[in-house]
Amino acid sequence: MDKAQVLQRIVEIGIVPVIRVASSEDALAAAEAVSQGGIPIVEITMTVPGAIEVIQSLNQRGKDLLIGAGTVLDAATARQCIAAGAQFLASPGLDLETVGVARSQGKVMFAGALSPTEVIAAWKAKADFVKVFPCTAVGGPKYIASLKGLFPEAQLVPSGGVSLETAPEFILAGASALAAGGELIEASALRAHKPATIAQKARSFVELVRQARRQLNGPAAS
Repeated sequence: MDKAQVLQRIVEIGIVPVIRVASSEDALAAAEAVSQGGIPIVEITMTVPGAIEVIQSLNQRGKDLLIGAGTVLDAATARQCIAAGAQFLASPGLDLETVGVARSQGKVMFAGALSPTEVIAAWKAKADFVKVFPCTAVGGPKYIASLKGLFPEAQLVPSGGVSLETAPEFILAGASALAAGGELIEASALRAHKPATIAQKARSFVELVRQARRQLNGPAAS
């Protein structure tokens, strides 16, 4: 899958599950669950024990799954993730060297930003998406709407506080996609070995995004 196809899939699905769990086994189970729920995208954060190996394992399974790496804080880690098979990188902040590695390797980059100044810097650095984190702490959907008014061309992806309740509001505010963590991948469901609970939440997120986009763009939108 080339970069253009990766970008298209992320925007098309509209949900990026952020897998930040306590073990590699839980990460693999969560990835399978969200995929079963209709989201063929996962972001494995570097806080997961053995995160690089998890990315490699998912990549070797050969399923139609878009695998990314999250909480990538420096260029060296970015290179490791790409070597393991990551097709996109995400960071909670803006590290220009990491953005540069993603660009040079033809990978999609979610650069973290919060203030308007940081959004400008991320966009000027040619990040594909600007990951607005922690979004809810500064106003949630209203903040996304404000940023979108200032930067209509920016592909904004809110992270932090994205839930079933707020997902439609974020899309209506102008978000290109949503990064959903604990509200989608519930630790209690993993502990109880109930992947079906996570899969059902994934289906609900996908449907809410579709409905909000129809509201924005009319019946032809998906």
